[in-house]
Amino acid sequence: MALVASSWAIWLLIGLALLAANLPFINNRLFIVGPKFDRKPVYWHLFELTIYAVLVWFAGRYLETYLGQAAPLRWEFFVTWGCLFITLSFPGFVWRFLRRTKPKQQQI
Repeated sequence: MALVASSWAIWLLIGLALLAANLPFINNRLFIVGPKFDRKPVYWHLFELTIYAVLVWFAGRYLETYLGQAAPLRWEFFVTWGCLFITLSFPGFVWRFLRRTKPKQQQI
């Protein structure tokens, strides 16, 4: 029974992390509901990415304590989590900054 409970929690957390890691790059609003930018500056993308990483970490910590005893965390966990979150944000980064767009035609 505990294996089934932890399995759905793991997949839920992975899906939440994937969504949260790409969210800053998908929309032009600040934190989904804030003011809309024509082009959001890069520092806002990084700030949002950091805040979302912390929120997903809190959600994971909550699920861990809900399902059982939470393990103590050391610096290695935080470095690994940061690298994983940046890796999960790669599709959104590519979509926002590296895809080619057609140039707008001038109206005469």
